[in-house]
Amino acid sequence: MENPLIGQRVLIRTYSAGVHIGTLVSADGMEAHLTDALRLWRWENGGLSLSAVATNGIKGGRLNRTPQVFLTNCIEFIPTTAAAEKTYVKFIED
Repeated sequence: MENPLIGQRVLIRTYSAGVHIGTLVSADGMEAHLTDALRLWRWENGGLSLSAVATNGIKGGRLNRTPQVFLTNCIEFIPTTAAAEKTYVKFIED
């Protein structure tokens, strides 16, 4: 079954590679390919859970940009909202 979030902006939590946000190009089991991606290093005041970060965004933190990333051991795929996406760009460190 194809992941229904293909083509959407998502937040992905992995076992060992941290948390990433990007456009989901493909997903196969626990593997995923993101483009226009961000790695979330730290967040402040975005809620306790990553679900809150994906829905409400953050009020502080550190992210960095990468054109694409291939992830393994993905354990959670959460769609992001436009409102949340607007908060991430304020804290990108290139």
